[in-house]
Amino acid sequence: MKAVKANLSRALDRPDPAIRFYLFHGPDEAGSRSLAIQLLKGLGDAEKFIVMGQAVKSDPAALADEAGAMALFGGKRAIWIEPAGDEISEGVEALLETPASESAVIALAGQLRKSSPLLKLAESHRLALSHISYVPEGRDMERVVAELAHQAGLRASPDVAQRIASASNSNQAIAAQEIKKFALFLGASPVEQMELDHLTIDLLGADSAEGNLMKLGDLALGGKMEELLDELARMPQGGGEAIPALRALQRRLLMIAPLRTRVEQGESIDAALTSMGKSLFWKDKPLLQRLLTNWSAARIAEAASRVATLERQLIFSGVDTETALGETMITLARAGARRR
Repeated sequence: MKAVKANLSRALDRPDPAIRFYLFHGPDEAGSRSLAIQLLKGLGDAEKFIVMGQAVKSDPAALADEAGAMALFGGKRAIWIEPAGDEISEGVEALLETPASESAVIALAGQLRKSSPLLKLAESHRLALSHISYVPEGRDMERVVAELAHQAGLRASPDVAQRIASASNSNQAIAAQEIKKFALFLGASPVEQMELDHLTIDLLGADSAEGNLMKLGDLALGGKMEELLDELARMPQGGGEAIPALRALQRRLLMIAPLRTRVEQGESIDAALTSMGKSLFWKDKPLLQRLLTNWSAARIAEAASRVATLERQLIFSGVDTETALGETMITLARAGARRR
């Protein structure tokens, strides 16, 4: 059945035990993922048990078997399928037909056609819940930012929320990453609220002095080793540009991650890029085509994790900035030169 927007938060915070299958879909993939994580918490901080969509397609009955199995060490768990598409519809149908199920199944999909068998099944069955996420814009995005900040233990005034929304280009994943960074820096938590002001954003924000530093990360992801080494050699000594360079790289990874997911769901690279609409700068298209060809979703996630870890080390651990940045960029360039 379709989720009622007004009741959605309550349905995720206090899930109905009868619901066996949750489908989060739509163009705002970051929003879908945020809702799915909220559901995990509502399920008693359930452990995420990842199942690949192709595995469900190969053995549809296995999904019901897995959902019906007890957790190995006790406690709650949830079956997590991402990316999901029509290939899992037969498995979901089998799941919904079983007499009982131990674990909820959570599927994250991008945009689905109205004729999608998976969408029709999730919207029509009483034991399933479906929700479509649209990309928030304007005031809606500012409200999303304010709520993300509140959950992280930050108080964000309307003008601060507006600035973060604008800098993140209405991308919830980027906004959430920025807010997490601000909360870590300020020592904020849900039980110890801190004020987020413009001075902190000036110091740490993704909109601070990126300039041409996007080029450094693009060369690394593109596998252009010689040009990367030249660019690293031209960077000013002292490491002052390392953090902005890493943030520019994080923004690029967050840009291509959902696009690569769409490609792995069966879309062509050109179709995935077309979905960006006016946010795609025409000069970036050849680069993005190369990145989406050479980087799998799993490798993009691994790179994002590596970059985020390095940023925390540079801020809090006092490592040799230039050496650490160079090593990471060179490692990424080697990976970028290889096909997935």
